[in-house]
Amino acid sequence: MNRLANIARSETPDSGIQFQRLPYGNKGVESFLRDVLAMANASIDGPRFIVVGSDFDGRGRKRIHPINEKDFAGKPPYVSLANEYIEPPVRLRYKPVSIDGKQLGVFEIGDCQDRPYMMRVDYSETLRRGDAYMRVGDAAMKMGRPQLQALFERKFRDAVSTKDIEVGFTGDIIHKNLTLRSCDLAELPSAVAAGKLEQLIKIQLNSSDSGSTSVMARLVHARLYGSDDPYVSRTPDELMREMEQIQYEYRDHDRYFLFETHCEDVQLVVYNQGREAIIDASIHLVLPKDGDLYVADRLPKIRRNDKFVDRLPGKHASYPDVRFHEKSVQITHKIGDIGVGEPIEVFVCPLRICVGAGLVGRRFGIRYALHGQNLRSPAKGTLRLNFSK
Repeated sequence: MNRLANIARSETPDSGIQFQRLPYGNKGVESFLRDVLAMANASIDGPRFIVVGSDFDGRGRKRIHPINEKDFAGKPPYVSLANEYIEPPVRLRYKPVSIDGKQLGVFEIGDCQDRPYMMRVDYSETLRRGDAYMRVGDAAMKMGRPQLQALFERKFRDAVSTKDIEVGFTGDIIHKNLTLRSCDLAELPSAVAAGKLEQLIKIQLNSSDSGSTSVMARLVHARLYGSDDPYVSRTPDELMREMEQIQYEYRDHDRYFLFETHCEDVQLVVYNQGREAIIDASIHLVLPKDGDLYVADRLPKIRRNDKFVDRLPGKHASYPDVRFHEKSVQITHKIGDIGVGEPIEVFVCPLRICVGAGLVGRRFGIRYALHGQNLRSPAKGTLRLNFSK
């Protein structure tokens, strides 16, 4: 029997393990975040577990309530929600296990040495930024000033100072500024295709109802698409419906244009000049959202024989976690341990950015926060992106 299944079968509730009768689902996100916070802040060593699909009756007998496979499909995205709302980042995974042919789920929260874990932003009126919970026995209690102060004091005594950490862009030396070149977004495949359809529509609408409409349309079609592309008669309404599908039809072409042929790779480095390694480091970046700034949230498909094919899952897994908010783009990436005395690259696969001409001459700030289990506090600062032709 595997380790998680053995835990689900044999353990009982305590500070390091919780049993949850039903999946959290979309309506239980607040409870999920509160439970993860409480488990992460529990005063125990090693990983912690939340078993979903099991509880105990009034006589202390364990009961199994099988859960549906759909709860593992990424809706809601439990791991992403924890990364979005909890700081510092927790190591979390959600796996199905089988007990006597019945399926349960187990959240495993990795060894939590970077306490206290708190809400990074508001989720609701009752779960606000700065809220923290701790599991004591088999219950979660909200942490007050004394508990938080004790954790911060302990963390400060045992931790590495951030004054010895430098973060910047890669190069011969560590740079705080990086210049990115722009491209002409009018050359996007979807924009080019839309422009051709607009010309065909204009010809049809401006021509008379005589036979010249077909003649002019054929001539324009040949000029736009070449003689090898056969002409097909379409009404303006049919062409307009094609126009509405352009973004969908050319989505892979556009992503390849933005994030393969015209992208700028952005890599960061961290230089630990202290005396101790930084344990289980991760970085969080925030930059402004803009209509001329395109940041890849996943790697584009590969072009092969005029077709687009997906990359291997491992390639996608190595790319940073990119999320779009109303006014910002936020990037999170787990780095691992950072040794002493040698700069290391942050991203396994560099961040891919494409810049439109509307940003030429402007400058954006990138706020960063480097977390680590043994850092006294996150190493924070601001880097600059400059945009040129």
